[in-house]
Amino acid sequence: MSFFRQVYAQVQRIPPGKVATYGQIARLCGSPRAARAVGFALHQNPSQSTIPCHRVVNRHGFLSGNFAFGGIASQKMLLQTEGVAVSQDYIVNLAVYGWDEGENAHD
Repeated sequence: MSFFRQVYAQVQRIPPGKVATYGQIARLCGSPRAARAVGFALHQNPSQSTIPCHRVVNRHGFLSGNFAFGGIASQKMLLQTEGVAVSQDYIVNLAVYGWDEGENAHD
């Protein structure tokens, strides 16, 4: 399976109301130092309706300034629609909303 497909498969596991980091997705794909490549893969997302790339943030909880589907305000709105609180400066509290990949994922 290509790296991009691995990224998309892992991102599809993130349940609504949770976020994961680029590094977390890279680690789950077996390439823990490939966080930037995860971002590139998500920027090329072939299907926003099935691959929820809006649920991926940086290691500090910051939203992506380069969110491919409408910008940072769109990413914030999508997360808030799912119940994720996003601060005025576009930060998600990872201690509250971070995804534990061992928990049940949305199918």
